[in-house]
This record gives sequence, structure tokens and C-alpha cells, in this order.
Amino acid sequence: MTISTLDWIIIIFFLVLFAGIGVYVSKQAGKDSKAFFLSGRNMPWWLLGVSMVATTFAADTPNFVAGVIREDGVFGNWIWWSFLLTGMLTVFFYAKLWRKSGITTDLEFYELRYSGKSAAFLRGFRALYLGVFFNIVIMANVCLAAIKIGHVMFGFTTFQTLFIASIVTVIYSTLGGLKGVLLTDFVQFIIAMVGSIWATVHIVNMPEIGGLTALLETPEVASKTAMLPDFSQPELLIPLLIVPLAVQWWSVWYPGAEPGGGGYIAQRMLAAKDEKHATWAVLFFNFAHYALRPWPWIVIGLASIIIFPNLDSLQAAFPNLDASFVKNDLSYPAMLTFLPAGLLGIVITSLIAAFMSTISTHLNWGSSYVVNDFYARFIRKEASGKEQVLVGRISTVVMMLLAALLATILEEARDAFNLMLQIGAGTGLLFILRWFWYRINPWSEIAAMVISFGIALFFFINGKMDAPFVDWAGHWQLVFGVVVTTIGWIVVTLITKPSGDQTLESFHHLIFGETSKFKGFGTKILGFFCGVIGVYCALFAIGNFIYGKTLLALGLLVVTIACGILIVRTLRKQ
Repeated sequence: MTISTLDWIIIIFFLVLFAGIGVYVSKQAGKDSKAFFLSGRNMPWWLLGVSMVATTFAADTPNFVAGVIREDGVFGNWIWWSFLLTGMLTVFFYAKLWRKSGITTDLEFYELRYSGKSAAFLRGFRALYLGVFFNIVIMANVCLAAIKIGHVMFGFTTFQTLFIASIVTVIYSTLGGLKGVLLTDFVQFIIAMVGSIWATVHIVNMPEIGGLTALLETPEVASKTAMLPDFSQPELLIPLLIVPLAVQWWSVWYPGAEPGGGGYIAQRMLAAKDEKHATWAVLFFNFAHYALRPWPWIVIGLASIIIFPNLDSLQAAFPNLDASFVKNDLSYPAMLTFLPAGLLGIVITSLIAAFMSTISTHLNWGSSYVVNDFYARFIRKEASGKEQVLVGRISTVVMMLLAALLATILEEARDAFNLMLQIGAGTGLLFILRWFWYRINPWSEIAAMVISFGIALFFFINGKMDAPFVDWAGHWQLVFGVVVTTIGWIVVTLITKPSGDQTLESFHHLIFGETSKFKGFGTKILGFFCGVIGVYCALFAIGNFIYGKTLLALGLLVVTIACGILIVRTLRKQ
């Protein structure tokens, strides 16, 4: 394919713009660690919400969705659609609690909620485990998508792609801090949505596809369009719907969908102007992430079945690409090679923007752990604000380099997704209950982390063996991890002492004041169910409009609006 001069102008313009934003806010961001990592705690809900959406739209996300559709069909997306329940739990139960805490990172929570040396150890260890190790794995997966896109769209080598894609991101992440990330996220989200929708319209109307009706009537595509699996086929129903909705959403820790909130979602809630802005930010994120955004990727994934019906056709189209990279997730960037000049530039920019928004967030979030929860807490407690910012900037560069190196040994987006689910299996319930059950202590969290990681490591090594010890499907491995880990940390909780009374009383007073921690639970539960039903109905309404089922779509839209009204009333009562 040929990148036109117009395409290059569009791409270079936005790269310069992103770097310019970082330079523009660098002076303000460099004042101290709170300015660098939380933007002074005065961010509005709409900017924070858009930033959350932009961050979760990584360069690997459309690749992942397209790969899922080609393998399982549209209903295969329930493996991540199920996390909407986690998100709504955060909206109605935890967003205000996080903002009330007044902490800088969610790891600071450990020494707020727990007492003793074990709490300090947990905070420091999680800072490196999540902020460095786990964070690098996530970024490497995003870099893997960039490698595939760079080869397909530009013919770049792995090194060229990673160098070019990373340099601008590192510039505005190290200079602008969270504010630079939020502002660039806003621009990047607009570009990403315009690019993906416009590209979908063009691809669907290609002569090879013949329009939306022709696409959906093609037998190979029609068999993939169902939004729910066939209830008479348990081999599909159990792993793709029952396990995600019955087990996965509440029991698994996953970046961007942490039970009880956490990670960069918590970072944005902590940066909000007040508790209401934190709540509305997470509500907007869940609506846009699950209902508004997926359909352009879904339609392109369906169209790819006609153009590239199997992996052999993908390999034939890109003979110079290493065979280990030729998986179903390659279909999305492959489809973009059919775009015309101008539109191609916008779409490429949207993918670059998606890469940057995710990487920049993870760099800022990870470095906040390294600085606030490890360096300033254990290495140099007397470190000045500017020294902390310097350490944050250095750690940003180092983590980017390590993520780029790891990306060269990964193969497919779905592999990393499944691995991260398994590592977090069984820890989710702990994160939900630790705000309310006084007996949970640092040893509970340490046990959950060690057990879940050990099980994930066992299944990972087992899967690489020629003669594995156990030959279980992935969903049964996940359920096993959830059951064993959950039982393990509950047992540890019951045989160890809770945190000191003074710590527990101080925590309760800060978070809940003089009222009961269970006050208003009935109203919150109502809001939770309205949020879940409303967003799922919006998701299905958009899908049925696309499928031409207008009457059903209108009915679902009415339910969405009714749920929206109830949600607004519920939030006003809180």
C-alpha cells in the first residue's frame, strides 16, 4: 500500500500537536508529584471520562475484537462485555469513596486501611508488581499491536515501529504529567472515533463487500452476527456467557475493570474536582466504552471474513511478516489497507492516538506507583517534589524500553488478555469487600496475590509443555483459579488478626464519616441494575439498528432512556 503526501501531513500534524501539548503543560506539571500525577485534583468529569475511554481504546483493542469475532462471533465479546458489571459497581459504590480518601495513588490505600509493617510491605511490593512488572506486560501487548500495524500500514520493521511510536508518547508523558495525558486523550478520542466510524462506512461500501445488507446476508458472516450464543450449545454458552457473567466480572482483577475500582481508573477519580465529578466520569466511561464504541470494530471484523477468510489468506497478503504474527487479530489492520488517501491518514492517526493514549496513561500511572509508593515511601522519604517528578520521568523512559523489548516475544492480543485474567483470578472479591469487611488485612491481599499468580504460572507453563499435566479449557482454568484463590485468602483472613482498632476507626471516619458504611445500599443497588440494563440495552439497540431490526432497536432504546432517568435520580439521592 502507498501512504500519500496528504496522509503524511495529517499524521505529522497530530504528532506535533501531541508533543506540543506535553511541552505546553510541562511547567505546571513539574511543580510537584501531585501536579504531575493528579493534575492538582481539579479535573472535570467529562475530561476524565473521555480519558478513561481513550485509554481503554488501545491500539490492540480493535485487533482483539476483530480476532474474537473471526474465532467465536459477535457474542464472543462477552468475555469483556461482562466487565460492565464491575464498572457499574464502581460508579454506585466506590467512586465517591476513592475521592473521599484524598490519597495520591490507590496503593496508598493500603496504609490507610491496614496497619503494621505488613501494610507497608504490601504497598511497596504492589508498587513494583503492578506499576512495573504487570504494567510492562500490558504495555507490551499494546506495542505488539503497534508492530503489526506498523508492518501492515508502513512496511516498518519491529524496531522502526516501536521507536517511532514510542518517542512522541514518551515526550508528552514525561513532560506533561497527567494533565498532558488527559488533554491529549481528549483529542485522541475524537480522532479515534471519527477514524473508526468513517473507515467502517468506506469498507462496508467497497465493491468486494457490496454494502451493509450484502455483508450481513453473506452466510459466513451471518453465522457470526448473533449477540448471544446459542443456549443449546453449552460448549459456547458456558465459556463465553455464563462464566463471564456468573464468575469473571466480580472475581477477576483486570486493568481498567478492577472490582471496586483501582489502577488508572482510580487515578482519574482521585484527580476529579469532587465526588460527583468522580462518579459521573466513571458512568460516562462505562457507557462509551461498552455501548458506544465497539460497533465499528465489530463491523470491520465481520467484513474481514469476506476479504480474508482464513489465516492463509492473511499470510499470502503479507508474505514478509513473520508467521508467528499472522493471527486473526491481524485482520483489522489488514482491512485498513483498502482505505483511500486522506481517510487512511486519519485512521492511521487514530490508531497511533489509541496507542499513545494507552501507553501514556500506563506510563504515568506506573511511574506514580514507583515514585509515590516505593521511592518516596521507602528509598528517600525526604525527596523534594521536583526530585520525585525527575524520578517519575526517568521511570517512564525505562518502562517504555522494557515494554518494547517484551513486545518482540509476544504473538497475539488474546493470549496476553487470557494470561492477565488468570493472574488476577480470585482476587476481585477481596477488592470489593475490603472497604466494608473489617477482618480483611494485608495478609489477605498477600495470600490472594501469591496464590493467583502461582496458579496462573502453573497453567502458563503447563500450556507450553508437549505433554501437559492437565488439559483443561481456558474457562475451567479461570474458574479453578477463582475458587482456590478465593478460598485461600478467606481462610487466611479468618486465621489472622484484623488491623488495629485505631486504624479501622480512622479509616471509617475518613471515608464514611459518622454514618453507617452500609447507608443507602438499597438505592445504590437499584442504580447498579439500572446502569447495567441501560448500557446493555444501548449496546444491543445500536447493534439491531445496524442489523436492520429497527422495531427491536427502538424498544431497547426506550428501556435505555428509562434506565438513564432512574440513574440520574439515584445519583441525586446519594
